[in-house]
Amino acid sequence: VQLRRRGGSVQAGASLRLSCTLSGPTITNYALGWFRQAPGKEREFAAAISRSGGYKGYADSVKGRFSVFRENGLNTVHLEMTRLAPEDTAVYYCAAVRISSFITVRKSQYDYDYWGQGSLVTVSS
Repeated sequence: VQLRRRGGSVQAGASLRLSCTLSGPTITNYALGWFRQAPGKEREFAAAISRSGGYKGYADSVKGRFSVFRENGLNTVHLEMTRLAPEDTAVYYCAAVRISSFITVRKSQYDYDYWGQGSLVTVSS
């Protein structure tokens, strides 16, 4: 299983979409998440989506600004980030876990089995 992603550098207030494509098994069997690690800090939860796509969870720091959604036909999960701020600067990781439940949202990084390599997002003021 490989997770591919794209990131970038933007100015404060801008929007950016991260995309992560699962190569191999169908994404419909997986709950998905996004985590991030700022320089000098621990990796933290950002957003997650259930296998069905109908249930989502967000960290308080991104709630109302970030949106996670999945495109099962493309085997892809997206993280739409708006109103970006310098404190959002981090390496962003997508993650996947095979799960039977259609409604469970996983917020702990220890629940995930597969990880992308990480994508640096830099927000300048």
